[in-house]
Amino acid sequence: MNVDLRTKLKNLPDEPGVYIMYDADGNVLYVGKAKILKNRVRQYFHSSADKPEKVLAMLSHVADFKYIITASETDALSLENTLIKKYTPPYNILLKDDKQYPYVKVNLRADFPKFVSTRKLQKDKWRYFGPITQGGAKSFLDILGSVFPTVTCNYNFDKLPKNFRPCLNYHIGRCCAPCVGKVTKEEYRNIVNRAVAFLQGDDGEVRQVLQKKMIDASEKMQYEQALTYKRYLQLIDKIGQQRIAVLNKFVDYDMFAVASDGKNCVVNHTMIRGGKIVFSENNDVSDAGIDEAQTLSSFLAEYCQLVKLSGEIYTNAELPDAEELQQLITEKTGAKTVVYCPKMGDKKRLVDMSYRNAVEYLTKSRTEMEKRYNSTHGAVLQLKELLHLKKLPTRVECYDISNVQGVDKVASMVVFTNGQKDASQYRRFKIKTVEGANDFASMREVLLRRFERMKEDDGVFGKTPDLIVVDGGLGQLDYARQAMEESGVQVQLVSLAKQEELVYTLGTSQPTFLPRNSFALNLLINVRDESHRFAITYFRKLHNKSSIKSVLQDVPGVGEKRRIELHRKFKSMDALKAATVEEIAETRGMTKPVAEALYKYLHD
Repeated sequence: MNVDLRTKLKNLPDEPGVYIMYDADGNVLYVGKAKILKNRVRQYFHSSADKPEKVLAMLSHVADFKYIITASETDALSLENTLIKKYTPPYNILLKDDKQYPYVKVNLRADFPKFVSTRKLQKDKWRYFGPITQGGAKSFLDILGSVFPTVTCNYNFDKLPKNFRPCLNYHIGRCCAPCVGKVTKEEYRNIVNRAVAFLQGDDGEVRQVLQKKMIDASEKMQYEQALTYKRYLQLIDKIGQQRIAVLNKFVDYDMFAVASDGKNCVVNHTMIRGGKIVFSENNDVSDAGIDEAQTLSSFLAEYCQLVKLSGEIYTNAELPDAEELQQLITEKTGAKTVVYCPKMGDKKRLVDMSYRNAVEYLTKSRTEMEKRYNSTHGAVLQLKELLHLKKLPTRVECYDISNVQGVDKVASMVVFTNGQKDASQYRRFKIKTVEGANDFASMREVLLRRFERMKEDDGVFGKTPDLIVVDGGLGQLDYARQAMEESGVQVQLVSLAKQEELVYTLGTSQPTFLPRNSFALNLLINVRDESHRFAITYFRKLHNKSSIKSVLQDVPGVGEKRRIELHRKFKSMDALKAATVEEIAETRGMTKPVAEALYKYLHD
């Protein structure tokens, strides 16, 4: 340990706060929180402390640390979460927002409440039911519509015209048409209350109605409809079978258990709603906490923002910051929350069940977890070392150009965060200024646009990349360099040539040979291939659209509106040529004579 670190450790305060670990290049490795900064941070560097393998791996890269004092440990929890999202450190838990499960929500304060699906939990007037892990939210809404005919439209019933007619849902029995006064507010509220009872676990009425509908449909030889009702009943049976024997009451619990072997770590979440196990899920976590309790605490602080938790959370480890977590989760959910480690009784047995699931997963999935780590975070670390990058390539962006003889030129931008696809960050471009099939100039244009957005810091393209990969060799890399210099920004740039999978870096004309079996090269290849796939997909979409429009431009009677409708229906020229006159005539806006003329034109 260097002298500066020793001095810093001696001067650490006896106050709550957040600490940030850095490597020699100034990259953030880990963000942690502490009730007492002096005690927590010293634990990492104390030679006699028994540290997990993951902590030792991180400490081998730590060159410096900083800390921020907060007013309370609750503030430290909140700040820790904010900084993790900002820096995406490689040794922290990084849960993705797209991990959210679907819910069904309803605004019971409305005059005529409607049930809708959502994946975003918000503090609002709506009541949420879920998460839905069996069948999906759509199936639940279909069941609700089949048994409880409630509105699905967005009309303001007070502003409807006098001659307004109810929609198709009313005629097929999936809506009771309060829009035209077919039911009173009191009658509609009764339907909603029964639907809410079903979502809370009372499925008796729903079973009875669906069974009758299934039998009626079968007797009328409407076998597909009967099969649909049968599937709904099977889904309800599947959920009903998950009731826990030791619980004879309708309770909502969330059980969390952490298990670790020193290198790999798993947190199991067993969710209980209405006395039933809704699901039991294992989460691989990459947290360099000094102990399991700290890891579980950090996990809960982030996880509570993705999944709606109950007011009773039970853990297999005593959390030193349980009170602060309670306060944080209460603020997020709006409901008073208790975080507790039970010592006996039913809750202890449920927590033990959660722990057994975590240990089982950890034992049987160790090889798979190692492979996943090596292909993601391990590959990122290896890439930095093998290419001698100054900054850890946490966010990698890759660009590719796609066109045929200069027609419909497009480009793709794909993003990998910590070695994993980050599809929400993907972007695509139409080339605007380049004439003909000039991939070099096209790459320069795309990166100029990207760099200008980066300078403006408008957030449209997400965070600043740690590494940009361009598909090609020295030529593509040189044009990327020109774009960077012209924009006045500084980004790490490399290119990957297809044939030999050679990596070119700035400052040398000689390629870098990464080992063929290295995780770093495999990551670059995956990024490049994904960028190529994304570009090709966009090109084909545009090309099919433009090919239909260009071919139909000379057909008498086929104007712009009809070309748009033909493209919307047939998607491609092959599908349009294979269509009959009758199928073409059925297109919106088409007539039989024009369809015949188009058919003759296409086949002559």
